[in-house]
Amino acid sequence: MASPKEIRVIQLIDSLEPGGAERMAVTIANGLLEEVGYSGLVTTRLEGGLRNTINQKVGYAFLNKKKAIDFSALLRLRTFVKINKVNTIHAHGSSYFFAALLKMTMPSVRIFWHDHFGNRVKSQKGYFLLRFFSIFFSGVFTVNEVLKDWAQKKLRVKNVEFLSNFTSTSEDEIPVTILKGTSDKRIVFLANLHHPKNHILALQSFLASQIANEGWTLHLIGKDNQDHYSEKLKNFIKENNLQQAVFIYGSCTDVKSILKQAKVGILVSSYEGFPVTLLEYGMAELTVISTDVGYCSTIIQNEVTGYLIASDDEAQLKNALIKIANESYKNATLAKKLNTFVKNNYAPEKVIQKITAAYQRKL
Repeated sequence: MASPKEIRVIQLIDSLEPGGAERMAVTIANGLLEEVGYSGLVTTRLEGGLRNTINQKVGYAFLNKKKAIDFSALLRLRTFVKINKVNTIHAHGSSYFFAALLKMTMPSVRIFWHDHFGNRVKSQKGYFLLRFFSIFFSGVFTVNEVLKDWAQKKLRVKNVEFLSNFTSTSEDEIPVTILKGTSDKRIVFLANLHHPKNHILALQSFLASQIANEGWTLHLIGKDNQDHYSEKLKNFIKENNLQQAVFIYGSCTDVKSILKQAKVGILVSSYEGFPVTLLEYGMAELTVISTDVGYCSTIIQNEVTGYLIASDDEAQLKNALIKIANESYKNATLAKKLNTFVKNNYAPEKVIQKITAAYQRKL
């Protein structure tokens, strides 16, 4: 088996706008710095706020890809790979396509594909291209066991591993966001404003709970695309006179600073893979409400490490919010148990070792 220092790897991601897959790509690149010979990160299509959280020692390139098959961008990637003697590409999400195009011109490069898409199994898409290009993969990482089973059955690759997400305190961030409201009555919802995050369910349940009358506030942190989804949320806030209780901040990179200002974290998605958000809530010692989707039930055990509710169930979410507001003596216990669980089970060192070992076996 090759030495870890022989590994020269880049994380390949389409964007650096804050999101679960994007944060994981940055966290892995930073985490590998001291473990391998070279750790880099390349974004293909779009830069974003996470650019500032990449360790300065991580090699970085932006390809400025304009279309699906962009030969100029592919040449820039090929040049970056050659100059830095990269032998392994860790492609996240849809970036596998560009990684496969590169491999056609550089057959010696190994590709590991990282699947973050929680609804892939139920989706009606055929995934013809993914299945076709999977023949070029040396291995696949999935964020839950359901995706692992799907990949083993559907893709043309033998090496498929479940790889738990993890969070790290090592990324540098500049605190800039100041949350409104009272410090011990802030509820944070950390998720970009789009389907399937189900922000409207959060708003409806928050309104129905009437805890805003007791001074509780809801803070939506995530990219606002200024689209129909976002407009629906803003109209709901206005129509129900919630302007002094619900606040939309847009995309923020100072996540750890934001979470320190809150008491409660919620995630009420219709579907998920393995949300990094729950780990971040746990590290920040928040009391958490989560829907029972994807990997969430492994992290949030109902009334043990938080409150676990059924997907799309407004009544359950309303009741959980009321419990948190009226049974504050339980909140600290739930938060502490979640914090301990996350620290004991999702230590960065263990995951980085697993990633490195997978790379090594294919060199």
